[in-house]
Formats: sequence, C-alpha cells, structure tokens
Amino acid sequence: MKGSTEGWWPAVGLLAVILVAAAPLSGQRSAPDIPPPPVHRLNPDSIPRPSLVALRVTTPITVDGSLDEGIWFAADSADGFFQSLPRDGMPASDSTVVRVLYDAENLYIGAMLYDPHPDRLMVPGLEQDFRTENADLFGVAIDTYHDRANAFLFAVNPAGALFDAQNFNDSRYTNRAWEGIVTVATQVLDDGWSVEMAIPFTTLRFNANRRDQVWGINFLRRSRRRGEDSYWAPLARQYRVHKMSRAGTLTGLRDLRQGRNLTFKPYVSATQERGVQALGKANDLDGGVDIKYGVTSRLTLDLSVLTDFSQVEVDQEQINLTRFSLFFPEQRDFFLENDGIFSLGDVGARNYRTGSSSRNFRLFHSRRIGLSASRQALPIAGGGRLTGRAGDFELGFLNMQTQSSTEAAAENFSVARIRRNLLGNSDVGLIFINRQGTTAGNRGDFNRTWGADANFQIKRNLLINAYAATTDDPGPASGNQRAAWLQVAWRDRVWDTSAFIRHVGDAFNPEVGFVRRRGIREAFGTFGAHPQPRVPGVQEINPYIDVDYVADLDGSLETRRVKAGLAVRFVPGDALTFEVTDNLEQLDSITRIIGVPVAAGRYAFRDVSVNYRASGARWISGDVRLSHGDFFDGRRTSISGRLIVRPTYHLQLDLTAQHNDLDLGGRNFTADLYGARVRYAYNTKVFLSSFVQYNRAADELIANVRFNLIHAPLSDIFIVYTERRDLADTPRALGTLLDRVVTLKVTRLFGF
Repeated sequence: MKGSTEGWWPAVGLLAVILVAAAPLSGQRSAPDIPPPPVHRLNPDSIPRPSLVALRVTTPITVDGSLDEGIWFAADSADGFFQSLPRDGMPASDSTVVRVLYDAENLYIGAMLYDPHPDRLMVPGLEQDFRTENADLFGVAIDTYHDRANAFLFAVNPAGALFDAQNFNDSRYTNRAWEGIVTVATQVLDDGWSVEMAIPFTTLRFNANRRDQVWGINFLRRSRRRGEDSYWAPLARQYRVHKMSRAGTLTGLRDLRQGRNLTFKPYVSATQERGVQALGKANDLDGGVDIKYGVTSRLTLDLSVLTDFSQVEVDQEQINLTRFSLFFPEQRDFFLENDGIFSLGDVGARNYRTGSSSRNFRLFHSRRIGLSASRQALPIAGGGRLTGRAGDFELGFLNMQTQSSTEAAAENFSVARIRRNLLGNSDVGLIFINRQGTTAGNRGDFNRTWGADANFQIKRNLLINAYAATTDDPGPASGNQRAAWLQVAWRDRVWDTSAFIRHVGDAFNPEVGFVRRRGIREAFGTFGAHPQPRVPGVQEINPYIDVDYVADLDGSLETRRVKAGLAVRFVPGDALTFEVTDNLEQLDSITRIIGVPVAAGRYAFRDVSVNYRASGARWISGDVRLSHGDFFDGRRTSISGRLIVRPTYHLQLDLTAQHNDLDLGGRNFTADLYGARVRYAYNTKVFLSSFVQYNRAADELIANVRFNLIHAPLSDIFIVYTERRDLADTPRALGTLLDRVVTLKVTRLFGF
C-alpha cells in the first residue's frame, strides 16, 4: 500500500476538535474556583491519625440521601479534611462532614459535602465502577481486620453511581472486579450534595468472634473542577485513600454478625452464531451456576459450573509496531476477582516510575484459560477458586477444566499460591502453575511453572521487589529455563527513582503466563523529580530520564534506549508531556515488524513525541499524541487521539483514532486504527453500549453492542451482539461476514 495523506484526515480532524474545543471550555467550565491558600501548610505524614466513633441505632435508616433522620446529628462526626492534591497539607477548600451509624444488619455512612457551586459538579456517568478520576465523588476505604494493609472500597458520585473494589497490600493492588451488595442514594442541594450509604455486614469480611471491633477507615472527597482530593486522615499526594497504613480508626462497633456468606448465582443463555469462522454453535442453549461461600471470615470458596463469559465486551484492537508479542488484559469477572493474590511478575507500583509492569512479565495470565491463541472463546466445563487469608498467610488455589473443541483439546489448569506477610507491609511467596492435557491423545502434554517472590516496603518510600522462576515441559531440555528479577524503587513527595536487573532464559516458557521477551539480560534505571512550582495553574512538573539496556545471554547488546522527558500537570488535571528517545536495536536475522521484513543489522534512530491530555473535569475531554522520527532503516510519523464527549451524564461518546505513516524495509505504507464507543445510561440500572473498531492494516471491521439491565442486586439481563467482517478483496459493500454472535443471558443472585 502506497503511503499517502489520505489516512491522516480522520485522525487530524479528531485531534483538532480536542484542541479547539477543549481550550475554550477550560475557561468556560473550569473558571478559577480556588480560594487563596492558607498560610500554614502541614506535613500530612506528621499529622496524628484521627478516630471516629460509630453509633448504634435500633431502627433501620431510610437510604434516600437526605440525612433527615435526627439520629445522624447525635453521632460523632469526621470533618477537617486536608488536601492531598493539588497542595498536600493544606485544608480542603470546602467542608465535608461524615458520620457513621450501624444496626444489626448494616453499616450506615452519611456525608454532607458542602459546595458553593453545586451546578458545577462533574458526573461522568451512571454505570457501576465509573471512572473515578473524572468525577466529583465521596469515597470510603474500610480495613475490617485493622491489619493496615487491605481494604474494601466504596465511592459514589453526585448522581448516585457506585464504584466498589478491594485493595491489597497497602495500596499495591486494586481489584476493581469485586462487587458487593450496597445501597446508596444522593441528593444535590443548594449548598452542596449529600450521600447516604448502607453496607450490609454480609458484604464485608471481618472477625465476628471479636465482640468489640476496631476498624481502619478513611474518607475521600474529590472536587473535580478544582483538581482537588482531600482526606479525613491526611495523605501525601503520592498516596490514595486505600493507603491503609495511614488511615484513621473506627470504634464503637459491637456484637456484629455476618450471616452464612453463601450465594448462588445461576444463569441461562441462548446463543445464535453465523459466519465463515463460526465455531459450530449455530444455535445453542446453555445454563450454569456460580457459587460463593465464606468458608471462614477470611477464606472464600468460588465454584463455577459450565462457566460462561458471553456478556464480556470484545477486546480492543491494537497495532503492533514492535517485534514482540502484544498483551491483552483479562476482562472476565470470574478471573479478575482476587486475581491480585495470584500475581507474580514485574511490579508496576502506583506512583512509582518503575520501567516495567505485569504487561511485560507475569507468571500467571488467566487469559490462557478458555481463550485460544486467536482470542476465540473455548468451552469451560467449570472450576473452583479458594482465596483469602489464614493467619499471616495469603492463600490462593485455582482449578479450571476446559472442554474439547475444534480449536483445542480439553485441558486442566491448576494454580497454587501462598504468600506470607512480614513486617507489616512486606511479603514473601511461592507459586505453582500446571497445564495438563486431559484427553486420551494429550495426557502427556503439560507445562509447569514454579516461582518465588519477595516484596519489601521500607519506611513507606522504599520498595524492594524480587522474583525467581523456572519452567518444565515434556520436551527435551534445551536452553535456559530460568527467570529472575530484582528491583529497587524510591518515591517521596519530590524524588522518584528506580532500577532493576532481569534475566529471562531463552527456553523459559510459562504457557499459562505472559513473557514479552525471552533470552535476555536487562538493566533499567530512571531518575525524576516532582517539584511544585509557584506558578498559577500548575500542579507539578516532572522531569525524568530513563535508561534501558538489553543484552542477549552471551552479553551482546540487543537494545539500548535512553529517554528524556518533561511532564507538566495543570489544575484541574490537564497534562502536557515531551519526550526524546534515542534507540539502538540489533537484529541478528531478518525480522518482521508490522508484517515487513527488516534486514539483519544494527539500527540507531531517534524519535520525538508530545502528548497532551485534557482533563476529564469537562464535558469534552481527550488526549492527543504526536511522534516523529527515524524507525529502523526508515522513518515513522504517528498521530493518535481520543475524544470523549459527555453532553449529559446519561450519554457518552468516545472516539479514538491512530494513524501511522511508515517508511520501513524500502516500503511506504500506513497502519491505521479507528474506534467509536457510545454509552447510554437510562439510570443506574439500565445501560446500552456499542463499540465499533476498524483496523485498516487488517481491513477488518468489528462491532459489539451490549444491553444490560440490573434487575436485582448483582443480577443481570444481557443482550449482546458481536460481529466481525473482512473488508479486504471482496466486491461486497460490507465485506465477508467472519463471525456474528447474538446472545441473551440472564443471571440471578440468591443469598443466604
């Protein structure tokens, strides 16, 4: 395909809208609304941790958001919030008052969030687990075991949409897939907005053998138009509400009972499939059940029979401009829940610039279960998972059985994970992973992985992470089957630096994991700073430099990358980033990059990029990225962008465009990717979304439409339509239908 400017226009048009529209809106919708800062700025780490007493009530609270029951005002109050962003240690701009009540069934949280301009509140959407960074919200983190490491998270925006999650290891990992039964209601008033929340004790896990409970707790107030986060228990700006080692305490809770902690969630689904690549299910009726049981107050057993994920949205397409594999994230809730327990791999800690993440290396990647190499669903007979804690040990056991299909033979997958907590927020652990064929013809086919890791957090700012692993399979031993990593990272209010070394053998092959690059020895280092200049509208600047050096197992250089960057973050959340990167790549043989063969040799090239992200505090936002420079033996210019338009909190339009103009291997060509997503929420129970992607390089069109009705707590009705079309080399206007699937799925939760 000959390079041309034709493919630029959709991307350029999209980016122009972002730049032109977002700029004036910054003045219109986000007018300065920040009072002069107080004279005294306190150190959040030196402020004593606060305490709050919960009050027992004898009659249930009506959860309507009005806070009109008089008992609210008899309870102890939490107020005097301090900023974390944009100026940590400063008092919050507006007052927030929180009270906690409880009865035999529920924990009640009531909050009044004063605001002189409630008409400027930002509500990005009504869907559950909305994008919290783009919303005004009230949030709470509850450490029910008071171990100062783990928490249940709940947040609500002014329209009553709920975000819930779990956090582990003192803010190291957040499990957004967790869902609990919670009732919330809000009201927007003349002087702000109010929240009422009822959390059943059956939703939480705690030690019911203790008559008097002491829990860790912290409250978050986010004012999005100001770019301000404030906390009841003050936090430095690099931390979030789930930093439970810095939380306050909740007392006054007595004689709590949990119930049986047993739920059944059966489902029934009907599917119709058509197309030249259909998997043989022309019409299909399925059913199954998920069971959850609290074995102890800290151990949960999940069982799944005839597991089905037909309601999950399709993967977002990607363009691979490297010579290595792409990482696709897990989207299936069964595997996402508590998946942090099974994690062992590169650590990309929040607020630390570490140079890597689990997208580069992880020993267990659940997408290997029930999905083929071409990302097609495989039938899962069922399985189980036991996760939780026993004393100082964190435990995770998983077993899943797939069924035979035209794509793959039946297999069994087993994972065993144990982790021992040390010194408060540190741990050491072991993992074993096994994939085993279970049909007559493939019982001798297996792949096994063993691993050990250690993660230490020292005085809140210093992290030390390490792992070692090896693999085994029935083939003859050839090559190095080991991997190891050591990382040290430091982050405080100003300085941010880290370094790691890594070894990955050429025969290291965790088939139920993900490894981006094998047969290497790698060293990485970064140094940066986050000063807050006294410049109006500027939250912080972040200069940094990264150095990455990759050699083969004999020590010969394969890749060297030196990157210098400068990021400027503005109030209330816009960011502008400049980067210059020097690259060196050694190819020992002809290598295909985006389908083009590139000759063996050493290539040195440089590229420059600029990225602008418009704050989600506006009804129109997005980001723009432009990069240009040499690329192996040629050149590359890339422009990409995203435009998000929210005319109301019921409707969101999300447009993406990526255009790559390449000169590579003596060829000029383009690689483009376009997408459009529409989300409509009638209320917090009824949702409709559609997603269309066009991959110009593959000339393939993918569409996904999903209707979701939450007809009871954690119970859904889904109608899903998915279609893939090949638009290449066909006289038909809409190409060849590869696959079309229509699914109706109904679930219902029963609790005991």
